[in-house]
Amino acid sequence: MKSKSVHLESHCAIKASREEIYKIMTDFEKLPEYFPSVAKSVKIISRIGNDFVVEAKTKAFLGSGEFAVRMEGRLQPPKGFVSTNTSAICIEHESFLMEEVPEGTMINYTNDVEIKNPFFCAFSFLITFAALRYWQRAVFNKLKLMLENKTDPAIPA
Repeated sequence: MKSKSVHLESHCAIKASREEIYKIMTDFEKLPEYFPSVAKSVKIISRIGNDFVVEAKTKAFLGSGEFAVRMEGRLQPPKGFVSTNTSAICIEHESFLMEEVPEGTMINYTNDVEIKNPFFCAFSFLITFAALRYWQRAVFNKLKLMLENKTDPAIPA
């Protein structure tokens, strides 16, 4: 079976500055503290200028455990980052970019996913729907809680 490509896209307005969101989203080694339902561990392999390589253990959104991901990308301060993420399941071309809007910051998230595992190709529609909803709950909602309510002690100063 050939690989299958899916496109994920989501937008979220948060009442916080780009700088606040950028500081959290690019503090890769603390992502397991900020987003425990997404990341189990993160290790920076290299960070030269705005280029980075990260290895992570991430939690699968369908409850199937964790898997290793290698993330190679470029920071775009204070707008966000773009990366290519490789795992046994897929190759992702992810973009987490922000713009200022009257209500705070608009996050524009896209992820073009090439599913290379034949088993998961058969469920690409379900994966697309479930992955995007999972990301919105686990990341966007958590960012809103952290930054709009300022109640989370893990918020960086």
